[in-house]
Amino acid sequence: MKWEPVAAMIALLLLGVWVVWGPGVKHELRPGGMTTRYNFAGLRGELETVRDEATGESTFRLLPKDGEPGAVFGRDKFIEMFGSSGYERVTENAGNVVFRALNITSWAGVVWVCIGFLGQGAFFGRMFIQWMVSEREKRSVVPEVFWWLSLVGGVTLFAYFAWRQDIVGVLGQTSGVVIYARNIRLIRKAQRREVRGEPGTESRAGKEKVKGRPR
Repeated sequence: MKWEPVAAMIALLLLGVWVVWGPGVKHELRPGGMTTRYNFAGLRGELETVRDEATGESTFRLLPKDGEPGAVFGRDKFIEMFGSSGYERVTENAGNVVFRALNITSWAGVVWVCIGFLGQGAFFGRMFIQWMVSEREKRSVVPEVFWWLSLVGGVTLFAYFAWRQDIVGVLGQTSGVVIYARNIRLIRKAQRREVRGEPGTESRAGKEKVKGRPR
């Protein structure tokens, strides 16, 4: 196996990780400040939360990705903007490293992200197996397991993107799932024909050539 494809894969992975988890908001936080990422109405940034240990109350500040920090506001203003459930969720989960890294707001989101990782794992597995088989055969080969892993990955990622409400991801998996299932069906039909001893595609093509040969 050549090292160049592996190196290129690792480099691209590191680039993606840097883009997702790289430097974000560079505003200076208040003492004791914890941040939670936000994305609404096309605005991205971080919500700074500072808890007063004496009173137990929290104050907030919006730190937009592009622009100056907003004014500090308290509990009542937060509830007016985002509701009491939003206040409870933010104050409970502020500073959670896992939630911040995965861009989620609850433990249920962790489950869905794991589902997404499972789908991506299946997609990586299909390409890795196809790559290994092709390297062994010294030619491009698509084994049957490639289509099964594609189907599992496609269905799983479709569910994940639907939860994320990501229309690009949903559209990307819609056609793929049908194509993967169709290829599996065609493979199964060919296997049944082979078991019954029926002529395959190559035999049929050969007969057509013989019939079409000029006399």
